[in-house]
Amino acid sequence: MKLVNYKVARSWRSGLLIGDMVVDTIAVGKAANWKKSDVAALRSNKNVVSLEPAKLKQLGKVAKKEMKALKAGKATFVFDDVQIGPPIPDPDKIICIGLNYHDHAKEVGAQPPKTPIFFAKYRNSLIGPTGDIVPPIDTNIVDYEAELAIVIGKAGRYIDEANAMSHVAGAMPFNDVSARDLQLANQLWTGGKAIDTFGPCGPALTMADEMGDIQNLKIWTIVDGERLQNGNTSSMIFSVAQIIAFLSRIMTLVPGDIIATGTPAGVANAHKPPRFLTAGQCVEVGIEGLGSTRNRVVEAK
Repeated sequence: MKLVNYKVARSWRSGLLIGDMVVDTIAVGKAANWKKSDVAALRSNKNVVSLEPAKLKQLGKVAKKEMKALKAGKATFVFDDVQIGPPIPDPDKIICIGLNYHDHAKEVGAQPPKTPIFFAKYRNSLIGPTGDIVPPIDTNIVDYEAELAIVIGKAGRYIDEANAMSHVAGAMPFNDVSARDLQLANQLWTGGKAIDTFGPCGPALTMADEMGDIQNLKIWTIVDGERLQNGNTSSMIFSVAQIIAFLSRIMTLVPGDIIATGTPAGVANAHKPPRFLTAGQCVEVGIEGLGSTRNRVVEAK
């Protein structure tokens, strides 16, 4: 199953992506004869990702079985005909991992870290898979970072590495857009990371039953048709399970939390000469089996 956040009649709603159709999650819950309180909770994908596997499976089955009736009830939409936002627009936390690929650490001249390096973005950074990236007027050194992001589905603290993947609801592409000058002006990196529109993600959250082996997926960045990053999640220094176990020793992870797991080699800053993003360019970040984001860089007004 895949989850989306879509806009219709000026309202953002949770949807299931079935093929090229978006099916309204609340309508599916009603068709499944769920009680009113359970249906009401389906307005937020943070609640959807926390459902028990059997409940999630039921949603998918009912959506496919009742597709014709749901379409007649104006509860389905062609994916390309609706505005798609970030799959989880209101996470409690967005945690990003730095220097987590061997080749990326090497290209920037850094030693592989002994423990995960992490920093925060905030929900103001999130945009959907086709939204505009709008750098602030204070920088023209804007970089891309293709990343695998996972979303927590089950809360936990002190999670064992062996059980960590049971806390993952799904995965999606994430572009950790970075203003390198503003980033390096702040020892915590936050100034160049937690910027409006600097977190494109989606197009959908691919749930755990379909996301495949997330430690062996191709990952790339294409700018204006030219492939500038070409990696594989197998090259991570710390696996997703290790990251979850590490972070859960510091904080409680809750449903909807987004963890972006680092970027492979090929960032703009490492090219000679550097390939920083400029207004008018289109940057695509994709992951094998999970789709891709395609965002245009737009000059701030």
